[in-house]
Amino acid sequence: MNRPAAIAADSFAIIRQRLTEMGHRFDPPMAVVVERIIHSTADFEFADLVRASPGALQAGKTALLAGCPIITDVNMVKVGISTPRLTRLGNVTYCFVASEEVQKRAEAEGTTRSALGMRAAAEHSLMRDSIVAVGNAPTALYEVVRLIQAGERPALVIGVPVGFVGTTESKAALMEQTTVPWIVTTGCKGGSTIAVAMLNALLRLATEGSNSEL
Repeated sequence: MNRPAAIAADSFAIIRQRLTEMGHRFDPPMAVVVERIIHSTADFEFADLVRASPGALQAGKTALLAGCPIITDVNMVKVGISTPRLTRLGNVTYCFVASEEVQKRAEAEGTTRSALGMRAAAEHSLMRDSIVAVGNAPTALYEVVRLIQAGERPALVIGVPVGFVGTTESKAALMEQTTVPWIVTTGCKGGSTIAVAMLNALLRLATEGSNSEL
């Protein structure tokens, strides 16, 4: 085993031992997600914050295996997703937040670029059967919930915006709807790093199964 792989293996062993000592026990699919988040953040509080609707992880895995598009609210999430695994499964990522059209429309409508980016994805017929990952902006997550209420049907929504204004409320709005599966981190914590960790965990579940360590 080369040194980078050994370091990663040791890290996950430490994470699992600490989680056991804290009294946490997750089924294998959720364990992969929680362990990857903690590996990315060194923050064990996330073990208490991650929530998923019934069947959400399987829905995400199935969608990835079917080559679903992945829509992100910010480019920080988009660039963090494993390119080799995306290529292997044939998934394409989209983020409209920086497009000139979205910027102009957001300014004209007095809303955020992140929210308009989600609307643009729906207008481009990309949202149905996709995985939508919101790692930064509560306004983007609110827009996704609105689009679901209007009839859009993503395969899975990852709702982990971070901050103090509208963050907890936007996650609650996502969890209240029962039409589309979801994964969230409750409270104010979240962020692009968390969204990336969740997506990469799902990609590993899709390509390697629940026993994947890295």
